[in-house]
Amino acid sequence: MITDAMFSIPRSDGGDFVSITFDGTVLQVPAGITVAAALLVGGVRDFRASIVGAVPRAPYCMMGVCFECLVEIDGVPARQSCLIPVSDGMVVRRQIGAAHLDDLSFGDEP
Repeated sequence: MITDAMFSIPRSDGGDFVSITFDGTVLQVPAGITVAAALLVGGVRDFRASIVGAVPRAPYCMMGVCFECLVEIDGVPARQSCLIPVSDGMVVRRQIGAAHLDDLSFGDEP
């Protein structure tokens, strides 16, 4: 759900902006900020749904400790949005429940 922004980042003349897409909605955000900051500025209130009970969750610590900000970024699930800088054309999706990691390889495992 995207609503009115609770947070804002001052827009200065000449500042660079990039476009990201969140669940089909294009957002113009300042270059250099994190995905979590960009979504909050864009009015996003819930980033994922919990594994148990599908309860809406959003960033809490904004420094990579709590894992509440997990989203899918460019097709990769379970990314900590508070640690990833935005890039132009990035596609971000809300993560519902547990991420499916079946396609990931973990080294020498058979």
